[in-house]
Amino acid sequence: MNILVCISQVPDTTTKISVGPDGTTINSTGVKYILNPYDEFAIETGLRMKGQHGGTVTTITIGPETAKEVLRTALAMGSDTAVLVKDPSRSDSFVVASSIAEYAQESKPDLIVFGRQSIDFDSFQIPPMVAEMLGWPDIATVSSLNIDGTDVTAESDVEGGKLQMSASLPCVISAQKGLYDPRYPKLPDIMKAKSKPIEERALSTVSPRTAITAMSLPESKRLNTIVGDSDADINEIVRLLHEQAKVI
Repeated sequence: MNILVCISQVPDTTTKISVGPDGTTINSTGVKYILNPYDEFAIETGLRMKGQHGGTVTTITIGPETAKEVLRTALAMGSDTAVLVKDPSRSDSFVVASSIAEYAQESKPDLIVFGRQSIDFDSFQIPPMVAEMLGWPDIATVSSLNIDGTDVTAESDVEGGKLQMSASLPCVISAQKGLYDPRYPKLPDIMKAKSKPIEERALSTVSPRTAITAMSLPESKRLNTIVGDSDADINEIVRLLHEQAKVI
């Protein structure tokens, strides 16, 4: 089975984000970047499918030169090869999806695996866009997966329950937390990954469909009023909710 795992580099969840001088990007000074947490499940899923069905796992990311670090993490975990689509400006979802789809048309994977979502743009857009561009079925937020020949059965998490889904290879899935527990790469594998080659490709030449015109941090409007629990305090809470917060 030829498996393509798509990952991304994102700011660490503990990083304090500020807006850059141009007003449309984050200030990258002092920002630590990591492998998108949901993509750990995607890599593990690809490796488990390889273990069950044989074949190879290729990991691809779209990003700047620094994104090679997350590819080396994937190589240390057990990915066979890695591909960087060079994108120093961090293009929109349409360009990213087009770049992945173009690579898939050349490499002809049987299965494309994504993490459920990225924790930076958090848009859920890339997996279904890639599936649509390739004309393949797409199963999102997969928490249970079985592949028998070309038949795919999966559980897809939805609000309030689960969907039992079926499809045929080739297809696209996005891995949910809990599908498989990601392995921790061993030190010898981490060291070997540092010297493994990473293929570099040019970004898709399609035009972006969206542009960021402005970026700002949420405004803090909390008044931090603290009251007690007497009858008078309760009346005061109701008054503040009505007159100041205007939520009742």
